[in-house]
Amino acid sequence: MKTIKTFGKTFGLAAVLSAAAFAGAEAHVTFLDREATQDSTILATLQVPHGCDGKATTEVRVKLPEGFVFAKPQPKAGWELEVIKGDYQKTYDNHGDKVKTGAIEVRWKNGNLSDDFYETFVIQGRVSGVEAGTSLAFPVTQMCGDTVAAWDQVAKEGGDAHGLKSPAPLLKVVAGEGGHDHDDMAGMDMSGMAGMGAAAPAGETVKPGDLEVSGGFAKAMLPGQPVGGGFFTVKNNGQTDDRLVSVSSPAAGEVQIHEMVTKDNVMRMRQLKDGIAIGAGETVKLEPGNLHLMFQKVKTPFKQGDTVPVTLTFEKAGKVDLVLQVLSAQGK
Repeated sequence: MKTIKTFGKTFGLAAVLSAAAFAGAEAHVTFLDREATQDSTILATLQVPHGCDGKATTEVRVKLPEGFVFAKPQPKAGWELEVIKGDYQKTYDNHGDKVKTGAIEVRWKNGNLSDDFYETFVIQGRVSGVEAGTSLAFPVTQMCGDTVAAWDQVAKEGGDAHGLKSPAPLLKVVAGEGGHDHDDMAGMDMSGMAGMGAAAPAGETVKPGDLEVSGGFAKAMLPGQPVGGGFFTVKNNGQTDDRLVSVSSPAAGEVQIHEMVTKDNVMRMRQLKDGIAIGAGETVKLEPGNLHLMFQKVKTPFKQGDTVPVTLTFEKAGKVDLVLQVLSAQGK
C-alpha cells in the first residue's frame, strides 16, 4: 500500500475552484470551527477539500483524543460507518452515570468522494475535563484506494504547527459557560451505541395480507439537520416468507434501510440494499441501535408531535402506507 504525507502542488481546476468556493478551505484536512467551549457538546465538522493526488477519497478515519467523549458520528449517504470503542484514560460523568469507555475512532468507509469535490464529516461529542487553551488533536487518515494520506503530525509544545507538512486537525478549547447537550446525533439516533434503549409507542397497526405492521415512530431532529431515523415492527403471521424491499416518503428525498451491528467493540452501520427478510412466523423490529430507516434529504426537520407518512414496499404483500409518530429525540 502506497502512503503519502503531502499532496502535489498542482491541483485540477475543479479542485482549486472548490477550495476557493468554501471559505477558509485549505490543502489539508481541518475543522470548520476550530474552537470549542469547555464542557460543551459540539458538532465537530471536519473538512476534506480534495482527494489524494487526484484520486477519489474512499475512506476517512478519525482518532478521537482524550477529553472528547460520548462521540456520535453523523452517517453519510453512500458510506458505511464504523465506530471503534475502547477505554478512556479517565472516568467521565454522563448525566450522573460514570462512563469509562466509548468511541475512540470513527471510520466512514466504502465511499466515493471525487477529487473535484469538497465534503464534511461530522462527529457530535462533548469536550470534558479539558483546560482552556489546550488544543485537541484529531489524527485523520484519508484513504483513496491504495493511496493513503495521514494527517497526523502535531507540533511540540510551543512549536509552530504551520511548518508541518501533514498536520492533524486541531480543536482549541476556550473558556466559557458550557454548551447545551443534545442526546440525538445530528438528526439520527445512535442511542444503541451507549446501550440506551427506546421503547416504541403504540402507533397505528396495519395488516397487509399475513403481515402486521405496528409501533411506528420517528425521532425528532435538530433544526437544519438533514438525516432522520424511523422505526416500526413487522410480524409475519403467515406460512410464507416475505421481504421489505424499499421505503419511500414525501417527507424525504430518499429513505434507506440500514443495519447497525456491534461486534468486538466495533459498531458498523451499512445500508441493506436487498432489504429485510420477514420470515414466516417471525417478528422483525426496527429499533434504535439495530435495524432502522434513514431519511435522507429531509425537507422539514421532524418535530415532536408531528407525523411522518411512509410507504413500505414488500415483495409479496405489496405497498403499505404507514404513519410514524414523531417522538422526542430520546424516543420517549
